[in-house]
Amino acid sequence: MGSLNVHKLPIIEFTHDTMKPGTASWCKACKEVISALEEYGCFVASYDEISLEFNDGVFQALEELFNLPTEIKVQNRSTKPLYGYVGQIPLIPLYESMGIDDANTLEGIQSFTKVMWPNGNDVFSEKLLPYTKLAAELEKIVVRMVFESYGVEKYFDSHIKSANYLCRVMKYREAKVNESKMGFVSHTDKSFMSTIHQNRVNGLEIKAKDGEWFGVELSSSSSVVVMAGDAIMAWSNNRIKSPHHKVTMEGKEVRYSIAQFSFMEEIVQTPEELIDEEHPLQYKPFDHLKFLDFYSKEENRRLESAIRTYCGV
Repeated sequence: MGSLNVHKLPIIEFTHDTMKPGTASWCKACKEVISALEEYGCFVASYDEISLEFNDGVFQALEELFNLPTEIKVQNRSTKPLYGYVGQIPLIPLYESMGIDDANTLEGIQSFTKVMWPNGNDVFSEKLLPYTKLAAELEKIVVRMVFESYGVEKYFDSHIKSANYLCRVMKYREAKVNESKMGFVSHTDKSFMSTIHQNRVNGLEIKAKDGEWFGVELSSSSSVVVMAGDAIMAWSNNRIKSPHHKVTMEGKEVRYSIAQFSFMEEIVQTPEELIDEEHPLQYKPFDHLKFLDFYSKEENRRLESAIRTYCGV
């Protein structure tokens, strides 16, 4: 029997006032963020820094990128696991994506751009970099809210210094006749946290605690989904869960999205303040990139919980 609950992701306003620590608006947003992350593992941020014109420029740049020949796009390679080109996979034929390391820096964007356009493409860099910087800032604000809410804000600065941002730009084509509408399989993010922004084509679905799947409708160009990854689930000692999510393609329009993930360069471990009788330690300290390497192995991708298998107590 199905759930009687009608699930909908909370929408939280991120305005200039909301993002000032110590203000009444900040405290209210902190409570909303923790409540959403503990209930759903994600929420929709209404982020007024992203204008309609700015948004359109970003997705025009993505369309130009994905129109490049496949033999160029596959040159997107990385020594880090799961950071490079993904596409041409029979199980998920609608999906294609590329990864940009150090995405919130000019060097990271330019390094990627030079591979795609050896003669340069300043317009692409100028459109994408402002977004990746904004996405990183939004995540930092949310992480600070989480740390403050749990009383461990003293660890915030070292955490942020350890963060590396991977931007994954994605294209989901429409399903052909008699072709599966699955854009991407059910999974949890392996990051600490991620932000997901899309064009006007929906498709993201979230699995609630009761096992029900529900769609996420993003009607505004300023909407960004903020999502917990496996690493923050371990860090928070299971207070925050990383939600299973997938993409299903309906209709005839192409979906473009940008997911930006944070990965920690220092060891991830649960603060001692978050361990008590009610919350005994659930995960051992772990190296984030080594966890990615573990998950990149074919046999480990089918695990119910890769993070628990990798470093669960």
